[in-house]
Amino acid sequence: MARIAYLSDVEGQWHKLEQFARDNPFVRLDERGELEVLGDAALVFGGDAVDRGPHAMRVIETLLKAKRRFPDQVVLLAGNRDLNKLRLVRELGGSPPAHAPRDVFEQGRPALLGWIFARTMGAPKAFEHRKQELAARGAPADDEAVVASFLAELGPSGALTEYLSHARLAHRIDDVLFVHGSVTEANVGIVPESHERTASVDAWIEKLNAFHASSMLAFTRGDADGYRALVDYQAPRPGRHENPQSVVYGRPLDAGGQPRLPSRGVVEALARSGVQRVVVGHTPVGDCPAVLRDGDFTMILADNSYGRVEEGAQILLDGDAMRVRGTTELDSGERVIVDHTFCSTDPESPLGRLDVASQRLVKGRLLQGDWLVYRPLPNRKLEQQSASDGDILRMTLVAPRSSVEA
Repeated sequence: MARIAYLSDVEGQWHKLEQFARDNPFVRLDERGELEVLGDAALVFGGDAVDRGPHAMRVIETLLKAKRRFPDQVVLLAGNRDLNKLRLVRELGGSPPAHAPRDVFEQGRPALLGWIFARTMGAPKAFEHRKQELAARGAPADDEAVVASFLAELGPSGALTEYLSHARLAHRIDDVLFVHGSVTEANVGIVPESHERTASVDAWIEKLNAFHASSMLAFTRGDADGYRALVDYQAPRPGRHENPQSVVYGRPLDAGGQPRLPSRGVVEALARSGVQRVVVGHTPVGDCPAVLRDGDFTMILADNSYGRVEEGAQILLDGDAMRVRGTTELDSGERVIVDHTFCSTDPESPLGRLDVASQRLVKGRLLQGDWLVYRPLPNRKLEQQSASDGDILRMTLVAPRSSVEA
């Protein structure tokens, strides 16, 4: 079975890519700062390469070089932060968002771009980050140069266009399915603009990726109607923070923000095609990846953003074994290392289970030997504590499903 290194949601923060590659047995950054895939391993980048840090151009270029150098070993997924930039060609070209204030539009393209980032893309610092990155390269970094750099990336031979043209919406390796957002009742087997549900996971993946490829071809040809469905597919539903119809913007959470497994119907549909593990990014779950398990099925939530400690955690898959390495900050302020290897078929491990009484998830094993337990709180706050083996034994642990299925 394959050896896979997985990273997602770097979002323009180069240090996360560096931390991911440090002491990584499957990939490394060489002396030129280029990604090298070691031996017969694979690298899967789960999407969202840009937006929240001042190295978006460098991240995209590095991932592209790796894809060119190791075309069969590097897999790029398209995240919503990557795909939503397709809108900029049209919105900066005379067709701004319908709800953009007239005074912003009349101030010119830089003001409009800043408004688009802040109000419609959740990236209020993206404009200034690009200015910093251009200046660091010795390139013009005035406001118009920032606009021009984003549009250049989206040209027919631009770096972001090339990245998205190589990218996929879904990818499978052995029994592992990778998507950016989530697999839900509303999207499994469904391809945009089709009302038929595909029973085979492999056929569904093929159709999703064909839809993405044809949309990107339309984009490079300037056919706005041809890629509009892709732009819609990657976006949240109006008034919501998710889009359950989309593998890009679906979220594996319940209404209270608790990480949850897909429904039993989805798990059974995946299992019929031999998929036992799903790895996603997109949804923040604290400082390090969260493991959710039920029977032989495992889901890993591996978004790297909006934690107390924003580092590039490692997800390493080697056959049936899955290793998670990262840093977390407990409620006490102590920083600890999460480092554990597990197998989804281990029925005795408490990892990935939910305590009925406290609704805390047994999220990971700490290097010191205790367990990391996690619970999201209102207003995007969270609780992260350590628990001993004795503490875990006193818990009533169940699979982390929604209350509807519990």
